Amino acid sequence: MKRFYEEVSVAEADGGWQVMLDGRGLKTVGGNPQIVPSQSLALALAREWDEQSEDLDVSRFKMRDTADYAIEHVAVKPAEVITKLLGYAETDTLCYRADPEEPLYNKQLEVWEPIVTRFEELESIKLVRVSGIMHRDQDAEALASLRERLGSFDPFELAGLELLASLAASLVIALEVHRPGSDPEVLWRAASLEEEWQADLWGRDAQAEERRAERRSAFLTAAEWLLLLEGETA
Repeated sequence: MKRFYEEVSVAEADGGWQVMLDGRGLKTVGGNPQIVPSQSLALALAREWDEQSEDLDVSRFKMRDTADYAIEHVAVKPAEVITKLLGYAETDTLCYRADPEEPLYNKQLEVWEPIVTRFEELESIKLVRVSGIMHRDQDAEALASLRERLGSFDPFELAGLELLASLAASLVIALEVHRPGSDPEVLWRAASLEEEWQADLWGRDAQAEERRAERRSAFLTAAEWLLLLEGETA
């Protein structure tokens, strides 16, 4: 598709902010006004349009796609997204460790346990840790508490959290990224600990490295999305 606009700007609209292309308010793919909660996020969305060349590259519309998803899906079915997020808590990467006699276990204990322990303290819950691959259910009260916590987020926050949780295979990591003062890079390294361990052990493949780099970039973009919602910049 050819670039069909010249000027990109942002304007206040219906209690939020909207990208304007040649003075016309941007809409979602489904035709709804694409109004976002913060000016910072609107400016980031505008940059995606402003930095396009004459031939539009839709793969570069990362935040636009998330905005559309928040407006058209999450806002319509928030309970569905919350249930999906709770699924990541039930099989959270940080709670599934190697067998204690394996060297990886000690590394997981060193990196993951402080994150999980802090998370439990802040959320006033207790999570079940598992050694090996056999599934064990998380405590029903802990999941109920997390469901209530997720219910306090708006559709734009939930959209960002879902992206983070899916990339990290961890609700713990996603919610930790959302805390003030978090370090998304450190949390991404924690989420990818086991994968990096196996790559170091068995050797690195160029295609696998490229996929890991893409996932890291997507994770950091989702973390930036949450910052922008708060009116901050990454």
